[in-house]
Amino acid sequence: MAAKREPLSRRDRPAKPALSRRWIVETAVEIMRREGLEKVTMRRLAQELDTGPASLYVYVANTAALHAAVLDALLGEVDLSGDEGGEDWREQLRAVMRSYTLVLFAHPQLARSALVARPSGENYLRLVERALGLLSRGGATREQAAWGVDTLLQSATATAAEQSTREHDPAAADDWNATVQALGTASATTHPAIAAHLPALIGGTPEERFRWGFDVLVNGITHTPAPVVEE
Repeated sequence: MAAKREPLSRRDRPAKPALSRRWIVETAVEIMRREGLEKVTMRRLAQELDTGPASLYVYVANTAALHAAVLDALLGEVDLSGDEGGEDWREQLRAVMRSYTLVLFAHPQLARSALVARPSGENYLRLVERALGLLSRGGATREQAAWGVDTLLQSATATAAEQSTREHDPAAADDWNATVQALGTASATTHPAIAAHLPALIGGTPEERFRWGFDVLVNGITHTPAPVVEE
């Protein structure tokens, strides 16, 4: 008969490491990679860290702030070099925005969350700093660069959210096919503009559309006067 095992005293158990914001965020990123962003909740995180949810609020205000912190952690994967040795600031900025888009593209749920989540960590600050510097090199004024960064990030985020959803969601392909069919069969009598702009309306590769859209934004940023922000 096997000997009865004595319960392990709390005093004999290894001490849990002290909570920290960094540890909390790193654990949240691990949960997201394994289970998806919808599982990254304060309750699930507390369970993973073997603590109570209330203890997490000292470091993270709520689930939205937690998701923003996860986004900022992943922004560390964005390649900010953008071919720093090159002379073309536009190509460097394009490379940075492309890297940002691809990071979000790899995490569809995070890309959708990024449309409303506002990161504020060091990785986000480095991304903004780099983009501002490149726009300034291109001749953008202080106001154009400041507002232009927001526009570029919004566009890249929306592109990543749309494309990643289409790539990873089986139902998205059916939705896109239905859209293509609706546009392709639109009557030239009732919808003459749609008929006149086919097949260009649904043509082009994602890469071609990304490059064209980027140029449209950058050209607009650097050539459209922005209101002077009062000191």
